[in-house]
Amino acid sequence: MKAVYLEAPKNIRLTDIPEPVAEPGRAIVKIRAASICGSDVGAYRGHNVLVSYPRIIGHEAAGEIIQIDANEAGLKVGDRVVLDPYVYCGKCYPCSIGRTNCCENIEVLGVHRDGAMTERFSHPVHLLRKIPDDMPWNLACLAEPLTIALHSIHQAKVKSGEIVTIIGAGPIGLLIGLVALHYGAIPVLVDILDARLEFAVSLGIVHTINSARENVLERIRSIADGGLSHAVIEASGANQAIRASFDYVSYAGRIVFTGWPKTDTELPTALITKKELDVRGSRNSKGEFEEAIELIHSAKVDVGAVISKTVPFSELPRAVQEQSESPERFLKIISVL
Repeated sequence: MKAVYLEAPKNIRLTDIPEPVAEPGRAIVKIRAASICGSDVGAYRGHNVLVSYPRIIGHEAAGEIIQIDANEAGLKVGDRVVLDPYVYCGKCYPCSIGRTNCCENIEVLGVHRDGAMTERFSHPVHLLRKIPDDMPWNLACLAEPLTIALHSIHQAKVKSGEIVTIIGAGPIGLLIGLVALHYGAIPVLVDILDARLEFAVSLGIVHTINSARENVLERIRSIADGGLSHAVIEASGANQAIRASFDYVSYAGRIVFTGWPKTDTELPTALITKKELDVRGSRNSKGEFEEAIELIHSAKVDVGAVISKTVPFSELPRAVQEQSESPERFLKIISVL
């Protein structure tokens, strides 16, 4: 069968690999849709230090179960599922308290172990999430990135009526903004690309700020009637944006870091104390798949809006190259097999 194979940074191709073998506790899934994530692009570029090579990439995937032990986990052959790609050990301290998303020994598909950009894939049954039969495949594969947005919103404890500043108008930042709207909050999206901000407005995120040419603090104060953001979610990973989060947030506010910076950022610890801020990380997701599936199926959050391009499976290697070379042109590139 075919798979998207990253032999080394900048060396990606479609290749033949053996068929998956049925094992106890695992199901074989015929992959029906897959999406390119920023982490796949980072692996292609060689910038993701967590990736080892060679590696089959891909962790945003959905498909149909074609082989499974009878009655295992309430699933059966023919069920449509999305893959929860965070394989946890179940033994470390985070796992013992239910925070499996930050397992000390976590293995993420396409990063620490081979991923799901394949025609068929074997995955632990307890990490398969059933989806409705009428959910389109092109939307189903976006359940995973929606869980990332949901987790950051949950980490920030966003409530209705609050001002939530989101830094970064990439796919995750846009989805965070849409989830914030669904929760009744007032998202303020900050980026340096006018095209991304104009697109956000078209999705209903009316408050946008171009930080390259506008005074972000002044704009936030005008939106918040002289105040600041109740919560700030940093989704770009840029060091300057991480530092700016502490200026944008109100006293007694919350900051959540979702983006992954390449280098450390010097933080204003005195300001953290002065404002008595809650500062949290947001890694992967935990327990958000059911909510993400319901939001997609009910069309309460339009995940399809972030799809920039759909390609055949055979063109995924070239699509990863395209997204690496021109990231500003694409939000999500997906393939429906």
